[in-house]
Amino acid sequence: MPLAAPVAAQAGARVKDIVDVENVRPNQLVGYGLVVGLPGTGDRTNNAPFTEESLQAMLERMGVNVRDAKMKPQNVAAVSVTATMPAFARAGSTIDVQVSALGDATSLQGGTLLVSSLRALDGEIYAVAQGPVAVSGFKAQGAGASVSRGVSTSARIAGGAIIEREVPYALRSATSLKLALKNPDLATARHIAAAVNGLYAGTASVLDPGTVQLTPGAGYRGNIVDLLGDVENLPVSVDQAARIVINEASGTVVMSADVRISPVAIAQGGLTISVSETPVASQPAPLSQGQTAVLPRTRVAVDDGGNASLAMVEGASLRSLVAGLNTLGVSPRDLITILQAIKTAGALQAEIAVQ
Repeated sequence: MPLAAPVAAQAGARVKDIVDVENVRPNQLVGYGLVVGLPGTGDRTNNAPFTEESLQAMLERMGVNVRDAKMKPQNVAAVSVTATMPAFARAGSTIDVQVSALGDATSLQGGTLLVSSLRALDGEIYAVAQGPVAVSGFKAQGAGASVSRGVSTSARIAGGAIIEREVPYALRSATSLKLALKNPDLATARHIAAAVNGLYAGTASVLDPGTVQLTPGAGYRGNIVDLLGDVENLPVSVDQAARIVINEASGTVVMSADVRISPVAIAQGGLTISVSETPVASQPAPLSQGQTAVLPRTRVAVDDGGNASLAMVEGASLRSLVAGLNTLGVSPRDLITILQAIKTAGALQAEIAVQ
């Protein structure tokens, strides 16, 4: 699996794409409910007694006395109901909900969620959900075989919850705002502040690598929404630390363009890799009034038993090393092992994140 060329670190982006605004965030909601109308794929009350208790409580609230009845329905499933309420969501608007089985139901296909309240961490009800569930997976089985695809005990209801309570936040009356970088970096924070101050001098200041504070000037005092609207579309250059992300399960390796390696030699199985520096002096031509300069020369040699080698100049980069390994057909698993070994030896100038 060849490794794609890394993207340059100094990439351009809009401010709105790389920051979050203080207190402008979604809120997580959770609730409990019953899905009814299942074709015999619901909870078995012997294993999930809370389903029967919930059903009895619901019927009693509707005026039906079933306390002395022995209910053994298999068309009802107890479920958790979760949703994310976006920032500035208004009462009466709808949001999607996720429904997941809590008991031993085998499928939610064909069911309908009965009205369920959704609460936030403060215990208050912010939305009410109800409606037919949509399951993407399925499961079918017979006496001697079964087949399944996806997850049939998890479903969604598009627009299934109505917001009943709003989260109060007066953005317009704020006297200042903090922009939180999604990927904290001091250079990027300084670029944001410079871009904003280039448009409105003295408006932005860097508090730390992850925070830029906006203080509106006289023209925007009391109307910070307009300031934020003008700032969020400003283009800035985004910097990033040298990093390699490795997914061992799939053998995927992703790296930034600034990853560098120091002189090092590695032997793995029948493969030997060496990186060496041999700087040379460059003399100016006679009577040119030039100066003697030292030019870097880097050589990466890869020996797989066939005397294959790759020569490079102008500094050693991991990109060049990986390109040479790809040419030799090194497997992703071996590549991951090599990168980890280089990092352990202290020759890899980058952070490695293993997933």
